[in-house]
Amino acid sequence: MSNRHIELGLTDEDVLQMYETMLMARRLDERMWLLNRAGKIPFVISCQGQEAAQVGASFALNNEKDWIAPYYRDMGVVLHFGMTPKDLMLSAFAKAEDPNSGGRQMPGHFGQRKNRILTGSSPVTTQLPHAVGVALAAKMNKEDFITFVTLGEGSSNQGDFHEGMNFAGVHKLPTVIMVENNKYAISVPLDKQMACENVSDRAIGYGMPGYTVDGRDPLTVYEVVKKAADRARNGEGPTLVEAVCYRLTAHSSDDDQRQYRDAAELEDERKQDPLLSFIHYLKEVNVLTDEKYDEIEERVQKQVDEATEYAELAEYAKPEHALRYVYEEEGGEA
Repeated sequence: MSNRHIELGLTDEDVLQMYETMLMARRLDERMWLLNRAGKIPFVISCQGQEAAQVGASFALNNEKDWIAPYYRDMGVVLHFGMTPKDLMLSAFAKAEDPNSGGRQMPGHFGQRKNRILTGSSPVTTQLPHAVGVALAAKMNKEDFITFVTLGEGSSNQGDFHEGMNFAGVHKLPTVIMVENNKYAISVPLDKQMACENVSDRAIGYGMPGYTVDGRDPLTVYEVVKKAADRARNGEGPTLVEAVCYRLTAHSSDDDQRQYRDAAELEDERKQDPLLSFIHYLKEVNVLTDEKYDEIEERVQKQVDEATEYAELAEYAKPEHALRYVYEEEGGEA
């Protein structure tokens, strides 16, 4: 097997970090499901099956200057951009130290200014016009950054998608739009969502290139997003990337996927788990040894355990803090 990552300009250390970030997202997600079923946290919206697309794309960006507008499944994206396991667990437990919202929002509503993560909202697709607006600011102010926004394929049927795409295309804004097509808009399969074959087919209507890629392969996603990011930095405008993947869990912890998804289909998809496929690649090219595999697994598990323990023992926000950031407080504190 050829060393594809070397051909793409990635080092062995880069792909090991990609793997560790994917693994961290998976192990955090798995722990959150256990905590939910134990009645300790109220809600989980899962990234399992989509980590390859998220991490592959993130590594193609500059996580020290680019701004991102992730959607609710993007644990792999926000981990690469600086959110910690502790941050994510504090959010899951809705504790006062939650950096996203101080425990006000559901998990998955990421937002952290210091890491240039734009705050997300519950209505889907609203993040796309926000990312486009920040890209417009970059162009107007001649600042050296691009924006990256993600959404599910169901979100590509919302008005915000079309308005944001059109505005980005007309003004040739420095942004990359990635649709994580996991084939189900909650319970609605792809063939009942859109008449065109691919989400990327819509790109031409907004004057930008569109690509459909294998979202199970982080290196493939890295390659296309890197080209799109370079294009945006060079003033050539936006790109639409469709990363085709599959979510390996229910839509959320409140969803019964047995009502709309065949068990045999899910079992077949589990055999194509992107995390397992990437492990296979890394071992084939002699980057991931058995010793390194055990070392990374142990380190990730330790961080997940420590984050869980810290977040579970952390303080909840005071009830009166529910009014913070709604009304001006005495002394001018917001």
